[in-house]
Amino acid sequence: MAHHSKAVPNMPKLKILMLNHEFPPVGGGGAPVTLELCKHLVRTGHAVDVVTMHYGNLPRFEEIEGVRIYRTAAIRKRPNICYTHEMATYLPGAIGKTLRLAKNNKYDIIHCHFIIPGGPLALSVSKLTKIPYIVTAHGSDVPGFNPDRFQWQHKFTKPILKAVCKNAVMLTSPSRYLRNLVLNNIGRYDIRYVPNGIDLDNFKLDLAKPKENIILATGRLLKRKGFQTLIKAVRDAELPFEIHIAGEGPYRTKLEELAENSRTKIIFHGWLEQGSRQLMDLYERASIYVLPSSHENASIALLEAMAAKCAMITTNVSGCPETVGDGGFLIDFEDSDKLREILVTLGRDKKLLSEYSEKSYARLLEKFLWDKIVAKYVEIYRQASRT
Repeated sequence: MAHHSKAVPNMPKLKILMLNHEFPPVGGGGAPVTLELCKHLVRTGHAVDVVTMHYGNLPRFEEIEGVRIYRTAAIRKRPNICYTHEMATYLPGAIGKTLRLAKNNKYDIIHCHFIIPGGPLALSVSKLTKIPYIVTAHGSDVPGFNPDRFQWQHKFTKPILKAVCKNAVMLTSPSRYLRNLVLNNIGRYDIRYVPNGIDLDNFKLDLAKPKENIILATGRLLKRKGFQTLIKAVRDAELPFEIHIAGEGPYRTKLEELAENSRTKIIFHGWLEQGSRQLMDLYERASIYVLPSSHENASIALLEAMAAKCAMITTNVSGCPETVGDGGFLIDFEDSDKLREILVTLGRDKKLLSEYSEKSYARLLEKFLWDKIVAKYVEIYRQASRT
């Protein structure tokens, strides 16, 4: 089944300047989301330029499927993590190039991803060119979202966050949970909920492959991701499943110790590249996907597992319940007893397992395909730019 975006006739095409300090192959979850949005906008006939940070040997300019990408001077050292002092180089490194592009191309709208570090760049360019801007929050840019990082930085950046949000025509958030965090911790602004999407043409899965007795969990091996809850739920019970954990991180040694002598088989795969055949194979074969995290914004991993027709189990906190809705089971963070109870039930009741596999996939098709999400963004761009 193809899910191609279609151009809408008789509507003026938009010229959009996209700002994100992270852009594939660099960055976390906000980077691939930005790329997918850009590609789908171009497919529907709009023009998109991206200004991002330069990293390593990446070209200063390249075009990907019609999206023009400009990489400006920065001191970023690693592809997967960006420290505060590295982020701070985005504004001075990008301001000259961004201003020239804005003056030459007369964009209808600037769309900035992350309130900080990109927000001050959007605000500066908007003030100088009178091009309106919107901002999408992604999580770590919002005070209170990430207890692992940025707590002390947010103490100093509050005035910047407020200035960026106040001058934006509109804000968007990929989860209602994050929207509420912005409202409570930064200020009362016009914030629209627009979820992250998934492209089933890109995320190619063989859904005809028979499901096996596999429970899959993926992600960075951190305590807040809750892998320990899954291990505790299965290690003292002989369940008719194998547990497969794909990911790497500082909590791995502790998790492996917890998994020793487990009565249910637990396999650690380490880091599997996004889109790799090994990871796709696990998605195709897994009948259950578990994300027992203490907080997520709008998890792409949940969407991928829903696309793979897995029965879903996640926590009832932050952005997780609004992603799976009634298409999955919810537990409290670290409630391994409840998780075990659900797994025992699904192990015994294949009909229920199959029913939840179909429910998660139906919810994905209804709510999270890029076509629908791009249409929402285009409507927001037109409102914000009066185009």
